[in-house]
Amino acid sequence: MTTTSAEQAAGLRARLGKLGIWMPPMAALGLDPAEYAAKIEDAGFRSVWFPGVNDAKSLDAVEQVLAGSNTLLVGTGIASIWDWDPADLAARADHLADTYGDRFILGLGNSHAALLESQGRDYTKPYSKTVDFLDHLPPTRAPLVLAALGPRMLELSRDRTAGAHPYFSPPQHTAFARQVVGAEPLLIPEIAVALAPGADGAAGARAYARLYLGLPNYTNNLRRFGFTDADIDGGGSDRLMSSVVPNGPGDSRARIKEHLDAGADHVVIQVLDASGRFASGDLAELATLVGDLG
Repeated sequence: MTTTSAEQAAGLRARLGKLGIWMPPMAALGLDPAEYAAKIEDAGFRSVWFPGVNDAKSLDAVEQVLAGSNTLLVGTGIASIWDWDPADLAARADHLADTYGDRFILGLGNSHAALLESQGRDYTKPYSKTVDFLDHLPPTRAPLVLAALGPRMLELSRDRTAGAHPYFSPPQHTAFARQVVGAEPLLIPEIAVALAPGADGAAGARAYARLYLGLPNYTNNLRRFGFTDADIDGGGSDRLMSSVVPNGPGDSRARIKEHLDAGADHVVIQVLDASGRFASGDLAELATLVGDLG
């Protein structure tokens, strides 16, 4: 019997708990997948999500984390619809779901114009491309979630998948997204935080945000929630940074809690160092800061 998206969402909601980790591929950071996956589990986080899963090699890296962990749920944030054949991706997703006890979550997204154009490809009608990809994606045991910011993509995540995985968005967006998708679908926003207070933390947050403040998918979404060109230009205003990429223990914890209070089922946290890169050594500190939220 085929499991519906609503049934998958309900089952995942209980298994995910409240908090997970979002990070670059472990090997790119010089981390052993089994060892660091164990640290994530031991710290009390229920999931880990990886970007740029756009070919067989990058999906093999995801499998290494599944193989090296016991209970950790592992998601793609995201696998690009521009890079995968739907049937091939579904078959690979089924393999991971079957082999690792339904611990794999397939996050899909339509990437960014700048990235596609830098590869000499045409980024046209991304919403229609997403619908077409879903139309041609064979049923898979792995639950699907969709990178979604605007109303149409959120509605598509509600109607065609187990939920939405927003990125680089303020808590106000989480409240809006919950209104759009309703109560049943999963809502799994990402948030990046720099735990260091003061200048070091602020520098790390801004170094990280620089890329995303140049991508229209994100800046257009920020404008929906009252941020202006003055907030976006020049590396991000203090108001924008505090809302989207906070730094310091107090603000970081507050924003994570605001996402949960606004309707997030599960918040995936990307912890940053002073250079804006993933701070793999800050996992225990993060767990202590937010452990009671999960």
